[in-house]
Amino acid sequence: MRRTDRHPAPVKGTNPLWHMYRTVSFFKVAKNFIVIQIGRYTPFLSVKRWLYQTFLGMNIGEKTALALMVVPDTMFPERIRIGRNSIIGFNTTILAHEYLTDEYRLGDVIIGDNVMIGANTTILPGVEIGDGATVSAASLVNRDIPPGSLAGGNPVRIIYTAEQLKERKRTPRQQ
Repeated sequence: MRRTDRHPAPVKGTNPLWHMYRTVSFFKVAKNFIVIQIGRYTPFLSVKRWLYQTFLGMNIGEKTALALMVVPDTMFPERIRIGRNSIIGFNTTILAHEYLTDEYRLGDVIIGDNVMIGANTTILPGVEIGDGATVSAASLVNRDIPPGSLAGGNPVRIIYTAEQLKERKRTPRQQ
């Protein structure tokens, strides 16, 4: 289950996206958009990390790599935390908010240490990806991923738990 805070539409009978600047400042979104666009094309991982921490308030661990075209949440990037030595693959989107027809939701996204997220993955608000987990490419992460596991798919499912992966490494493969 995702951990999100639910907020009703500010004006009854109108979807909350029409009134998004009542929930977040236009200037904050504009600044975040510019910083994210610069970061998406920046080939220097340390510069990208510095930009996102300094101007977006994201918490990103040492030696974490956000690949080219990664898109953190434009409205609430400060709700994203990524651990040390993790890799976020090409064109991944990390959302900390979602607008629905009658409400909007906010949720923290926590990505642990030594996590590998494949390209073209979407991570929804309110999920936690545990230390050492691997998420395959083109996945929709709509639930928590336990530490050390391998997960993938749309929607995401656990393919192997940490224990199953250890067993597979111990057992010699038959050819």
